[in-house]
Amino acid sequence: MVKKSIKYKRILLKLTGEIFGNDNHPVDFNRISMIASIIKKLRENTSVEMALVVGAGNILRGRDTEGTDVDHTVADQIGMLGTIINALALQESLERLGENTRVMSAINVPSVCEFFIRRRALRHLEKGRIVILAGGTGNPYFTTDSAAALRAIELKCDIILKASNIDGIYDKDPKKYPDAKKIDFIDYQTALEKGIKVMDNTAFALCQTRQMPIVVFNFQNSENIEKILQGEKIGTLVATVNI
Repeated sequence: MVKKSIKYKRILLKLTGEIFGNDNHPVDFNRISMIASIIKKLRENTSVEMALVVGAGNILRGRDTEGTDVDHTVADQIGMLGTIINALALQESLERLGENTRVMSAINVPSVCEFFIRRRALRHLEKGRIVILAGGTGNPYFTTDSAAALRAIELKCDIILKASNIDGIYDKDPKKYPDAKKIDFIDYQTALEKGIKVMDNTAFALCQTRQMPIVVFNFQNSENIEKILQGEKIGTLVATVNI
């Protein structure tokens, strides 16, 4: 099969933990198989190199313990371990489809996955393996959005693709306000000043410093990633200038 030409050679795909589960099953293997199928199709059609950062919102979010006596550091550590659960589940689904993957964690769990070492991760990408990055940054008080920004820069990715349940960033919550308008492009500074909640401020600031563009898009449309790779304007671009 002839691979389609693409604008971005190496991407980091940020997957929110919510898409890994549902109200009845925190880890829904049917949903995870759907995610794996989308990635498999993308790999069949293009020669893109992929790193994935997974969240753990389906298992635990830091804000779930706000207002309780639970120690924030411990809650974050539980969440970081949750990302390893999601990463292993996604790896299993991808490898059943024939993809070559590596799970690398910022928390050292040698019996189930590799410890994140930058040079080794780069080598995996060069070899055509999908690198699934778990454990966040390995530190409490940092979200998986910050981990996505950090890893994208470390691994010399061309862009961050932030998977969402909506088709981009809006001027106000589209679930509450029917007249909400989608924003096609926004610069980092405006995103920071307006308190855009799609990614946290630390992630935005890091991407701004290193000029790492972000595209926020609807992951439920299976063709969106491929369209973005081919240069189509899908979702919302966050960058210094509109590219």
